[in-house]
Amino acid sequence: MKTLIKPKMLKENDCVATVSLSWGGAGLLPARYNHGKKQFEDSFGVKIIEMPNSMKTQELYDDPQLRLNDLMEAFKNPEIKAILTNIGGSDTIRLLQYMDEEHFRVIRDNPKIFLGMSDTTANHFMCLKAGLSSFYSPSTMFGFGENCGIPEFIQRSVKQTLFSANTIGKLTESSYFIVDKVRWDDKNDTYRQRTKSDGWHYIQGSQKVQGRLIGGCMEVLSMINGTKLWPELSEWENTILFIETSEDMPSPATLSYFLRNLGAQGILNKIKGILFGRPGGEFKAEQTVEKEKWLEKYQDFDKYLLKVCKEYGCTDIPIVTHMDFGHTVPQILLPYGIMTEIDPVNKTITFLENAVE
Repeated sequence: MKTLIKPKMLKENDCVATVSLSWGGAGLLPARYNHGKKQFEDSFGVKIIEMPNSMKTQELYDDPQLRLNDLMEAFKNPEIKAILTNIGGSDTIRLLQYMDEEHFRVIRDNPKIFLGMSDTTANHFMCLKAGLSSFYSPSTMFGFGENCGIPEFIQRSVKQTLFSANTIGKLTESSYFIVDKVRWDDKNDTYRQRTKSDGWHYIQGSQKVQGRLIGGCMEVLSMINGTKLWPELSEWENTILFIETSEDMPSPATLSYFLRNLGAQGILNKIKGILFGRPGGEFKAEQTVEKEKWLEKYQDFDKYLLKVCKEYGCTDIPIVTHMDFGHTVPQILLPYGIMTEIDPVNKTITFLENAVE
């Protein structure tokens, strides 16, 4: 993988723009958006502004170019130091039909922090194609909009990753995760139940490896596979692939189909390791049985990861699962292109460099 441009770090009083690049959730649920906005401002001392179309709803679906216009304007505006996506969705890829080399040049010539997750994977690969390191992270409404405050785990990751030019170092694990569903209402003050974590699972590997981070949401990676956003095979050399699944809760077998495609392309034989986020899903408080079945099912993701890697002769690469990123809360920030070390013996993952300048 080529070395990516690192954006400038965030500072107090900096201006952060929010954008809706997929679903118009901020406009449909403004109370939730404003809750996340206020928590982000209060926690990190920055000022959030909305881009012109970020609070629209149906118009964003009808005319995807409005979303792309907001993204380009945010990159071009020198007063804006970071761009935060409001929420994911399912059709960010529709922006690609309007993009040409000029759009990628705008991103490359105006490097700044870009944040988001899920369907935003497509935007991260736009940044990747342009040569800019971006950040797989919580969004305004999910994670940063968590009820009763942004979890300390997220706050610490943001400050280490975006507000400091020091080497990030060894990653820490969260002692809990959240999947219990509550309404996104006017107050957003219902404290969501925490489920005790059994830690990250180091399921394969016997030696340290190093590589540069690349990845995203499995379903979105499948959508961009084969488009101009998809990296050439040589660009997967010496990378560490991170994967997570959406709130649609795809089956472990679906993961195997995705992995076999990567194997058929030769990608599995290029990468140095795999990081897999804890599978996402949300359950109402009364859905105790359903939640227990889900907790049992997600153990099967480990089995399919091992199975497909064995099919393609990748039995030595380290694989770490049940990690704190993706569609459960809290999440750690993952900088694209950052040099990362997996030590399966001592069970550590380390970011070996700074993510911002």
